[in-house]
Parts: sequence; structure tokens; C-alpha cells
Amino acid sequence: MKGTAHMTIGAAAGATVAVTLQTETAASLFLVGLGLVSGLIPDLDIDGKLSNKITISHTFFRKITQFIGLLLIIYSYFKGLDPEKWYGIGAGTTVIIIASFIKQRTMLTITGIAVLIGGFFLKENWLGLLGIYIIFASFVAHRSYTHSVIGLIFFSIIAFQLEASLKLEGVFTACVLGYISHLVADMKFLPFNKRGVKLFLPFSTKEF
Repeated sequence: MKGTAHMTIGAAAGATVAVTLQTETAASLFLVGLGLVSGLIPDLDIDGKLSNKITISHTFFRKITQFIGLLLIIYSYFKGLDPEKWYGIGAGTTVIIIASFIKQRTMLTITGIAVLIGGFFLKENWLGLLGIYIIFASFVAHRSYTHSVIGLIFFSIIAFQLEASLKLEGVFTACVLGYISHLVADMKFLPFNKRGVKLFLPFSTKEF
């Protein structure tokens, strides 16, 4: 299922929670937004639009890093003294080579690390856990662990911590329902899905 469909279903889940709890307008809009975002979260495990939106372009980052490496080489060559000059040139060359391997998933990993660090310094458990989730998602295959019960449980913990931090009723439910909506919408029983989701990884690879 396409991202726009997941967004719509997730937003509907958030709206259902808002209507059920009869929240005020601002809170209702916030819950709808949470449902929408949560409906997309499982697809962080793919090199696509979602990961692109939360990370700096890997192409831009690669060029900037390679440019810094080039500056280090030039500076070391003209300003450095032996043997430090050659250390600088070697370091700059290494930076350029390593930067050539940077992919979008690498940027997703870097983003996850940044979110994790942000959660630590802000003392926000949910943010730190979200950083761990993003890092994990950057390493797994599409429609694997983020589309499983394990992914749902971990995200539910994040949602629980977020509600505790915001002290707003309905946050946990909107997030979890949004996430579940994604898993259901990707299941094989729907005729437009060629593949299903492996809900019980790592214990079973059966698709539902």
C-alpha cells in the first residue's frame, strides 16, 4: 500500500480516538497528526520518501564530507610539516573514500543516533527510544521487524512514554492504532498486496 493510503488510515485512527474521547480542537488535531505519523513509521525500514523526509540528502551530505576531506588534503599539503603533513593528507583521503559509501540508510542511522542523543540530553525517554527504533529500522529489511509484533510492542513503549511526557490522554491509543493500521493494510488478505507481513519474526517467517 502506498504512503498516502497509510497516512489517511492512520489519520482516521487518530480522529477516531479524538472523537471517542471528545477532546478539544487542538488536542484532536494533534491526535490526528500522531495517528498519521504512526501510520507511516513502519516504513522507516525502506529507502524511500519517509526516510528521505527525516534525513539530510545523502548525496548532499556525501559531497559536503568529500569537500571537507579535500580541504584537509590541501591544507595539510601547503601548511603541514613532515610527518604531520602526510597524516593530514591520509586522513583527508580516508574521509573522501568513506564518504563515497554513504547511502540513504546510512543517513537514517545517523539521524537515529542524533535523535537518541537528543533524548538523552533532553531527558525524554520516548525520544531516546525513538532514536533506537530509527537506528534499528535502518539495518533491517523492508516489511520485516518493523512490520512485526516485536516492532509494534517496541513502538507501543515509545507511545506510552510519549503520553506520560505530554500528559495528554489518547496519545498512546492514537499512536498504537495508527501503527496497527499500517500492519493490517499491508497484509495479504487485501487483494492489492502481493506480499504480506511477517508478524511473528523471528519465530516464524510466515506472511499474513
